[in-house]
Amino acid sequence: MLLCTERSRRVAPAVVEGAARVLDVPAGAVPDLAAGLLEAAGQRPAVGLGGGRVVDVAKAVSAVHGTEAAAIPTTLAGSAFTAIHRLPEGAQVQLHRPSLAICEPAVMVPDDAPLLAATAMNALAHAIESLYAPLANPVSEGAALRAARLFADALPRDPAPAPALAEAAFLGGYAVGAAGLAVHHAVCQTIVRTLETPHAQTNAVMLPHSVRLMSLRAPEQVGRLAAALGDPEEDPEAAAGRVAKLAARSGHTRLASLGVEAGQLPRVVAGVLQHPGLAMTPDPPGEDELLGLLRAAL
Repeated sequence: MLLCTERSRRVAPAVVEGAARVLDVPAGAVPDLAAGLLEAAGQRPAVGLGGGRVVDVAKAVSAVHGTEAAAIPTTLAGSAFTAIHRLPEGAQVQLHRPSLAICEPAVMVPDDAPLLAATAMNALAHAIESLYAPLANPVSEGAALRAARLFADALPRDPAPAPALAEAAFLGGYAVGAAGLAVHHAVCQTIVRTLETPHAQTNAVMLPHSVRLMSLRAPEQVGRLAAALGDPEEDPEAAAGRVAKLAARSGHTRLASLGVEAGQLPRVVAGVLQHPGLAMTPDPPGEDELLGLLRAAL
């Protein structure tokens, strides 16, 4: 069973031709999409060919059916390497990590430069969050910092080297899958679910602000991040600026450009306060600080 989209069909047509059955995944929330595809997918192993939404749906469907899942990512999102996803409402099963991920740089790295930068910021966010998440360890930190170095070196190039970007995305996905996530993911996932903003671009806008927030809470880890991004002083306060320069390549630096309005921010904050990732953050920010974070990004 191949789950894909119109875009991913064009990226890897031979995969589509070889599938026993093909189902298209429309736009929407993963729990609803997975619930709607359960019957059609049946008890087959599922392959997700696409970005994070498609791969997460494949994981959710396979988790409910108890079948194997595989992933062929067509963006730099880290979904192919983690057991982090949502389930259909009422499903009481263990979250699913793909048994196989096929990382082909030519498929993973988009030709569109702004889209490439946005999806790269999604992947860089995985690496960054893993540095101070609850299960952070020397192995995940080594992977995360190498991912940051690769992104800092590869993204400004024209053309950007696809193998380096694919490796960075894999390492970031591995790191967050091993160490866990925190406030940045709590904020971005809530914005996307609540206001239906595009996922990668939301990450690109918020990541510099999240790094600035965490530079005071985890200065040693963010200092090492700054060094990986090229700061010779290993200054945690320099990390946000270096991330911002990379994120700006996405073409979006403000939430307002994604359609977010000031009056919507309290509703987002209410959702973030309920997100489990917030509790996994060192010294979790409260309501007022979260509102200030969002206002600064607006």
